[in-house]
Amino acid sequence: MNNSFLHSTLGQTGLAVHRLGLSASYRPGKETVFKAADAGVNFFFGYGVDTQMTAAVREIVRTQRERFVLATGAYNFVIGYPNLRRTLEKRLRQFKTEYIDLFLFLGVMKQKEFPSRVLDELRRFREEGKVRSIGISTHDRKLAGKLAAEGTLDALMIRYNAAHRGAEVEIFPHTRSHDTGVVGYTATRWTYLLRRPRGWPREAPVPTAGQCYRFVLSNPDVDVCLTAPRSLREFKDNLASIQQGPLSAEEMKFMKQFGDAVHHTKKWFM
Repeated sequence: MNNSFLHSTLGQTGLAVHRLGLSASYRPGKETVFKAADAGVNFFFGYGVDTQMTAAVREIVRTQRERFVLATGAYNFVIGYPNLRRTLEKRLRQFKTEYIDLFLFLGVMKQKEFPSRVLDELRRFREEGKVRSIGISTHDRKLAGKLAAEGTLDALMIRYNAAHRGAEVEIFPHTRSHDTGVVGYTATRWTYLLRRPRGWPREAPVPTAGQCYRFVLSNPDVDVCLTAPRSLREFKDNLASIQQGPLSAEEMKFMKQFGDAVHHTKKWFM
């Protein structure tokens, strides 16, 4: 299989990444984090409150810091702008590291939640060397596209899956212009893509989690796709699945048809 499917560079940051990134928000166990590192996964996303990830990363970066890309951030609706620096300093202490590779302002839902003073503060963190790159997580595709077109950020963390493909039109054409890094999440649409939607034929197949991750990673505009397994077995299954490479044309057609069915049956969950 083409090695480029499994490995990429996060936009213009120069950070080499395995395209399957790991979150431990569902507490898969410290062993899962260690096994992921042994398997070559090197993009770890931690909230600071996910203690399994925090504890494992502390041990991993003690002797192998340059091998790993550590992403974290601060939720705007929890801490607000005044505590942004305080949160960064807390994350540095929690992970016992001198710098964060990607620091994100998380949970931005609309333009007014990302004022210029926040961007200025993020840039200061980068200038000080406490972070290598900066970004936001957002569901607002128009905002993400605008920021990418302006080259404002190093990376964007966005929702992208078979049921939500709007980024293909509203974001990705803009990320290419400044080589903005893209981290995708909710590949399974919070498991809705793993369930039979209303009206879907009973004899017709339902996607696996692995197919959902392969769908996301079949798009070369996505540098990293986060997985948040509940166990070591789930992680191993997801990793094995993406090693099959991109979806075939037939598989892609199936995923889009299923994604449309899921999207249309849950219009409130945009």
